[in-house]
Amino acid sequence: MTLDPKESTGNSLSAGLCIAVLSSLVNGSTFVLQKKGILQAQKRGVSYLTECVWWSGTLAMALGQVGNFLAYNMAPAALVTPLGALGVPFGSLLASYMLQENLNVLGKLGCVLSCAGAAVLIIHAPKSENVSSRMELEEKLGDPVFLGYLCVILLLLLLLILWVAPVHGHTNIMVYSTICSLLGSFTVPSSKGVGLAAQDVFTGDPSNQRALCLLGLLLVTLASSVLIQFTFINKALKHFDSSVFGAVYYVTFTTLVTLATAILFREWSDVGAVDCLGMLCGFVTVSVGIVLLEVFKEFTWSWNDVKKAPRKKD
Repeated sequence: MTLDPKESTGNSLSAGLCIAVLSSLVNGSTFVLQKKGILQAQKRGVSYLTECVWWSGTLAMALGQVGNFLAYNMAPAALVTPLGALGVPFGSLLASYMLQENLNVLGKLGCVLSCAGAAVLIIHAPKSENVSSRMELEEKLGDPVFLGYLCVILLLLLLLILWVAPVHGHTNIMVYSTICSLLGSFTVPSSKGVGLAAQDVFTGDPSNQRALCLLGLLLVTLASSVLIQFTFINKALKHFDSSVFGAVYYVTFTTLVTLATAILFREWSDVGAVDCLGMLCGFVTVSVGIVLLEVFKEFTWSWNDVKKAPRKKD
């Protein structure tokens, strides 16, 4: 019995979508667990490396990365990346319980909007792959436009890591979040590329040696970028609110990764104007939800404050 290619693609897409949702929820808990461990360590005057809670957050981060790797190899990156929005409200809800961080009515409304925007993104995101083999990947990696983009990203990373972060990193949340987001331009394409290259490594094809070299290069790139991200995420959690950092990180990460994958994989080439508008509306909805969730975090308002205005006497 031969499996219909369309049915196989649909099953892979559904599996990738489910894994992406689970990974986003796991990733949403990582910042909270690590922040909890850091606070406990600071209170005890010891290193956060001695805290089990911090290690549980680190394990959750590793599981989330594995889930992302599987999702990126089953579904288009433009579909998987925006689903990180689901981790923002989940992390905020968890932070309100574990860290006693404030979550008011506007924050809860922001959670609803974030989830609704994520649903719109899923509906309108590209559903087809434009790079499905190692040969196509190698061709895309050698594209001058993508190489130029990577050079710009590397220069920005060097500037931020060597000069800006030591001076302004502990006072400006955008420094650490931008560094981690720029590194996403390497982690996401590498995750997807590893899956494509690995398909040819263990075959009897004469070109498997070339595939092995490409796989090694992508693995080194992936491991290096993840470790650097891990370092700066923990630096950010020492100085900033975990849910605020998670929200800012989502917006910058999604924007830059979508740009990188659009340049490399050209997943948007077959997307119509209606779906592009739908993606834009979904992203705006998520962003508005995040603003309500985080910017108005300290705004004290509840349903009890809504009172019927007294009628004016004639």
